Amino acid sequence: MTKTLKTSAATVIKEYALVTFGVVSYALGWTIFLLPNNLIGGGVSGFASILYYATGLPMGITYFVLNVLLLLIGTKILGTGFGGKTIYAIVMTSFMLGLMPKLIPVDFIHEFALSNGKLICTFLGGIIAGFGIGLSISQGGSTGGTDIVALVWCKFYPSSPGRVILIIDVGIILSSLLFPSYTESGDLLPFTEKLAVVVYGLVQVTVCGYAIDLYLSGSKQSVQAFIFTKNVEAMADAIAFDMKRGVTVLPAKGWYSKEDRQVIMVVTRKDDLNLLLRYVKSIDPDAFLSVSNVMGVYGQGFDAIKVKTKK
Repeated sequence: MTKTLKTSAATVIKEYALVTFGVVSYALGWTIFLLPNNLIGGGVSGFASILYYATGLPMGITYFVLNVLLLLIGTKILGTGFGGKTIYAIVMTSFMLGLMPKLIPVDFIHEFALSNGKLICTFLGGIIAGFGIGLSISQGGSTGGTDIVALVWCKFYPSSPGRVILIIDVGIILSSLLFPSYTESGDLLPFTEKLAVVVYGLVQVTVCGYAIDLYLSGSKQSVQAFIFTKNVEAMADAIAFDMKRGVTVLPAKGWYSKEDRQVIMVVTRKDDLNLLLRYVKSIDPDAFLSVSNVMGVYGQGFDAIKVKTKK
């Protein structure tokens, strides 16, 4: 029997705290830099901002209602694969989008956002919001939205989810031209400025997506570990069946002892290294490990191999 390690309460609290921090960062990007400038973006939040400018309906309410509908549709079609952190992230994002505008002073927003121009705010809002999404995703909490639409579409019409999300985002941004847009002072935004806002929206989606990828590329780094232990079978079973990670056992020979040995090789995400060390220590405190960073890992469970083939 292998020894299963349960996730500690401290680990769960840490993960939810980081998801919360990511959600707060996302809401701050919208509240400080994007909404005061009548800027838009992609996804559910982008459409919620368009309705906010047109009707005054709080962005948090629209965001919550649309995501609940998408979750129900996604659960019906895709199954109950949406974790508790995803639901938590959606609820907290909706709450923060409603709370932040009441907490941030108007003078602060004017000094840090309105006085710097829409282009600067587009970049800053996109970076801060993208960082928040990336942090939430890295801890297992997705903000849902158009990701669910893309998954449903790809189930019936096989295609790239990223491409579907991009098309949806561009469509949402262009749809802003069909809705009136009022500033906080009640003035109607001229059509020429709305055209500029569309351009800013496309820039914001690009910056936000780049910020997400930049953050996740760091959190998705992989490590390769060689484990030297006398309890090879127990160690390999624990890593393979409890941790659910791939294990390779290699033949080896200790040159000093002249004894035939076996060495365990494991490739896993850097975020899982601490869990791996806990398993090793619990089974064999005297085990010897060698851990190194790897430049790229491709295949099942890791990155897909992407090469261009000649037709």
